[in-house]
Amino acid sequence: MTPKYQREIPGDVVHFLEYNAERPPLIIPEYGRHLQKLIDQAVLLEDRGERNKAARYIIHLRDVPDFQHKLWDQIFIMSDFRLDVDSPYPIPSREVLQLRPDPLAYPQKLPKYRFYGNNIQYMIDVANGWEDGELKSALVKVIANHMKKSYLSWNKDTVTDQVIFEHLYEMSGGRINLLQSEEELTDTNKLMHTNKKMSNKTNPGQQKPTHQHQQKKNGKKKRQ
Repeated sequence: MTPKYQREIPGDVVHFLEYNAERPPLIIPEYGRHLQKLIDQAVLLEDRGERNKAARYIIHLRDVPDFQHKLWDQIFIMSDFRLDVDSPYPIPSREVLQLRPDPLAYPQKLPKYRFYGNNIQYMIDVANGWEDGELKSALVKVIANHMKKSYLSWNKDTVTDQVIFEHLYEMSGGRINLLQSEEELTDTNKLMHTNKKMSNKTNPGQQKPTHQHQQKKNGKKKRQ
């Protein structure tokens, strides 16, 4: 005989409710509470074969072929490294996870001509270490043209080659001297046109309307 249904006591129902404030924090919240509980249950299984089966089942729930290694690493991390199963990949350790990368050596110097940037200064330092010859002369010309382009990017005005040569002489510590050179750099108008094209590619929404677009717009206004 089927036992008669007994209505739950409201106090018992409330007693078994779980509140987030009482739950342990999720180690990787993106996977959610249910997956965390499955991993916790797999940790408690006494039979190793059953644990292996449970672990493979959990991995299969998020089965992405290209991320298998990552998934296995994360199942051990989410078990707080308590899961003892056979993994097809090296098992991560708590010590490796807690390693911190070495701090990056950011340049601390504030250059006088900041619009040239640190890369230009690095290129000049490299050129200073080269022996005189055609290769160094070609590099110096590239540096000078790049300096002129950078100058025009941040200073929307014309600049003479002589100014660039003076800055290059100063930034190289007097070791690169083009002040008496007859070398000519790329034309200012051509560089400004190149910078404008690059700026339009970077900010396509800020392009000015073309002449034809303006005519169409004016035509619509007249018909209205």
